[in-house]
Formats: sequence, C-alpha cells, structure tokens
Amino acid sequence: MKFSEMNYTRPDMNELKAAAEKAAAGIANAASAEEAAEAYLAWDKTGGSYNTMYSLCYIRHTINTEDKFYSDENEFFDNSNPTFTEYGQSVAKALAESKFRPELEKKFGRVMFINTDIFLKSFSPEIIPEMQEDNKLTTEYEKLIASAQIDFDGKKLTLSQLTPYKQSPDDDIRHKAWAAESGFYKEHESELDRIYDDLVRVRNAEAVKMGFENYVPLGYLNMCRNSYTAEDVSKFREAVVKYMVPAADRLYREQAERLGVKYPLKYADTPVAYRDGNAVPKGTPQDILEAGRRFYHNLSPLTAEFFDFMMDNELMDVLSRKGKAAGGYCTELTDFESPFIFANFNGTQGDVEVITHEAGHAFAAYVNRHKRPTDNQLPTLESCEIHSMTMEFFGWASAEDFFGEGAQKFCRKHLEDAIKFIPYGTMVDHFQHIVYENPKMTPEERIGEWKKLTAIYMPWIDLDGSPFYGEGRAWQRQTHIYERPFYYIDYCLAQTVALQFWAVMQRDRKEAFERYMKLVSLGGEETFDGLVAAAGLDTPFGDKALKTVAEAAQNWLDNNPIK
Repeated sequence: MKFSEMNYTRPDMNELKAAAEKAAAGIANAASAEEAAEAYLAWDKTGGSYNTMYSLCYIRHTINTEDKFYSDENEFFDNSNPTFTEYGQSVAKALAESKFRPELEKKFGRVMFINTDIFLKSFSPEIIPEMQEDNKLTTEYEKLIASAQIDFDGKKLTLSQLTPYKQSPDDDIRHKAWAAESGFYKEHESELDRIYDDLVRVRNAEAVKMGFENYVPLGYLNMCRNSYTAEDVSKFREAVVKYMVPAADRLYREQAERLGVKYPLKYADTPVAYRDGNAVPKGTPQDILEAGRRFYHNLSPLTAEFFDFMMDNELMDVLSRKGKAAGGYCTELTDFESPFIFANFNGTQGDVEVITHEAGHAFAAYVNRHKRPTDNQLPTLESCEIHSMTMEFFGWASAEDFFGEGAQKFCRKHLEDAIKFIPYGTMVDHFQHIVYENPKMTPEERIGEWKKLTAIYMPWIDLDGSPFYGEGRAWQRQTHIYERPFYYIDYCLAQTVALQFWAVMQRDRKEAFERYMKLVSLGGEETFDGLVAAAGLDTPFGDKALKTVAEAAQNWLDNNPIK
C-alpha cells in the first residue's frame, strides 16, 4: 500500500486499556503455554496497531511541523505514550511471571524475555507525569530546530539546506555559512539552555522516583542494554582515546596540509576533505534514488525486491523544505509491514549515505517484517545501527554510479569520516554521563565540560572563541543529546563492527554479504554480542577490535591516495 493511502485514526485509550487487561488476565489464567502465547500475541497485534498510528502521526508531523492537525495529534501521543507503556507493562509482568515461562521462552526466544525483564525495571506509573513533560520538551526542541530560516545567498534556508555552503571549498563562503548557522543557535541560546535544563531535571526526577541515584542507570535500562554495562562502555572509551583519537588526529593533520590551513583546525575547516571540494552526487534527487535502485538490484535479489517495494509505495520522503524537521530516520509501520525513510537531501554525499544508511535500517525491517511477536523483528538500537552503517560500505560498489569521477574521493572521505566519527560520538556519550551524574550543573558548567572533553577526544579542534562553536556549545546542535539520551554510543559501537565488515569486504565481498545477512536475518532474536559473534566478528569492548580497524583503515588509506 502506498504511504498516501494509509489512513490515520487516533487510538482509543479505553479500548487499549481493556485489551491490556484482557491479555494480562489471559496469560495469568492460562491453562497451557499455548493459551498464554495466544493471549500475548493478541496484545502484540493491538500494540502493533497503536505503534503504527503513532508512526504515521510522527512521520506526517515531522514532514511538516507546521501542519496543525498532526501537530495536535503528536501532542496527543506525547501525553498518551507513557500511559500506553503502563498498559504494556501490565502484560509484560504477566508474561514474565507466567508459570509457563520456560515453554514460552522456547517458543518466543530467550532474548525477548531478557528484554522484558529490563522493561519491567525501567518503568513505573509514578513517572508518567515526568515522561509526558519529557516528551513535550523534546517536541519543543524539535520544532525550534525545524523553524530555522537562515538568510544566506539571497535565500531563506533550513539548517539542512545550509549544509552545502558549510562544505564549500571556497573559504569565504564556507566560513560565512558556519557563522550564519552559529547566528541561529546564538539567537536561541537561552531557549536551548532552558530546554536542556528542564530535560535533565525531569529525567533525574524520573530516576529518583524509580529508586536510582541519578538518570544514568535508568537511561541504560531505557536503551535496553542487554549484554553490556556502563563499565564496558567506559572501557570502550579508553580504547577510543588510545587507538582512534591518534588515528583521527593523523587524518586531520593530513587534511589541514591538503587544504593549506592551520592545525588545529577551525570547526568550519573540518568538513572539507579536498581543496577542490568534496565529491557530490550526480544529478537530481530522483537520479540519486534511481542509482540507489540499481545498487540494490546489483547487490542481491532480496535487496532488489526491498528497494522496489520502498520506491513503488512512496515510502521515502527525502526533500528538504520549510517546516520539515531536521535529520533523518527510519521507522516501521507494523500493520502495513512497511518501513519508512525520512531524510533531508541537500546535494552532499550525505544524500547517498541516506540511500544506504537509512535504507540499511529499512532493509532489516523488511527482512524481518513477518516475525511475531513483533519484539523479535529488530534488535536493540546499537545492533540496528550495524545494519545501516555496514550497508553504507556495501554502497562503495556503486560509487561511480552515484558520484561519477568523484567516486574515489567519496570512498576515501567516507572511510576517513568513519574513523573520525568514533572519537566525536564517544565524546557525546561521555558528556552525557557527566551531565546526568551531576544533574545540578549550570549551563556554563556543562559548556566547560564539553571544552575539556574536546581537548581529549578532538585535539584537532581550535576552540577560538567564535560564536557558538568556539564557545563550547557545539553539543546543542546534536539532536540526540536532547531527544535520545545515551543513544549516541550505539553509533560508535556499530561503526566499530561495520568497519570490521568493511575489512572483510576488501578481501571477499560475497563472504561479507553472507555474514551480514546472517546477522540481519536474526532480527531481534539475539543480543548485541550474540549478533556480532554470529557474524564472526570481535566485540567492540576491549582493545582488539578498535586496534584492528584503525590499522586496517590506515593501511587502505596509505595505499589508495587520491590521484
């Protein structure tokens, strides 16, 4: 079914409550494991329908944040989602406590029950008011970012539309574009500080009500960390500083030399890899989508089927325009067994990375769309990011189709960006640990911590006192910090795994895809470490994986100079 034909109806919360009560009672009073399973699957179908309507609303709201109907409906979900979580928890409790749990674990899988136990620890009806306030604040931040209309080059541009200017090889244009973006954030400095102050306050209040010292342990539960701890992440951070920061620093020194600029670099000089400019995709957005279709047709019959399904059913909205939310994402429309991709094309290599990254998410959702319960369709988020980041590297095979003569420049920059990203992403996570461990910090103290972390994780950056970026406020443009606490380390863990897949691709692309499909096909039926092991790769925790990928990437870069 085409996206435009999918009808939206606001869920009836009374009906949902009755369905949850019926399912919980059915599980608790079941005479057999089959009866308990049937009761749970009935709730799973009801919950899938609720999530479908929420996704439809969210997609249409983010496509146009100025649409009053979907803005109002999004407000309804901001208030109702915590209540729906309460209903779901009553069913989850009955399932976890069922006398038939051993039989149900065999039927549905052990990981679903591991995640259920985590879910039961992460929520209490007591915190519904705080969750509702949290939702309203994140929506306020989202709308603030989407409202940007920046005067530049005789036009009014969104933040996404400004991006090509921020990557211009013309130093004057590029620096002015960064200054224009900084001006928007500076104009809204007090709002950004106030929103984040309130988010930290309300999230800490949730944690205290739940019996935790601060939000960090609750944040980990909310992210459903089912096979590693905060201590493991701390070890990962240490390895990043040991191996990835020096690797990235070397790349930035080489970049500064290519560009003829001073090291350490200004923020405005970091996105330009080559003096004559970065590689840019050929043609129109439609040309890029059609090149994407050819890529997926060449990759495998299943990926061809998937991308045709996405294109034929209009399951992508990729053009940037006024009122559209920033960023990109993939979500699922469970009742229609359809993924959906949201993006903001802007004429940079990021457009191609959307066709691979977000479509990597969508492909995994497509592969697993028939699995029931729906809990088993997709794994936890760091594993989902393996799907997307690895697909980006498979995209190298079509680099010439996407970029023409700029193919080699794209591949080199893409690999460099993967190495450079891990220190930054790890810094974002470290910053959040500090903030939530010290919830009474002032805005000025948070800025001070960001500056300290920049010196550790990004020594190539010159904090020169320029507005916004130089002041240590760069974290305020990272939407995940506001909207999805503790999500960002997921990208770093996944990038480490994806780089291992990339290394396999260099010697045997067919083997890499087979191992990738083994991981993808498991859906949510394995933990993060189990999925990595199923693909025959090393866990990111500890030294081995990061040391290996840093050396492999540098070796490739040394042997593949730009001609």
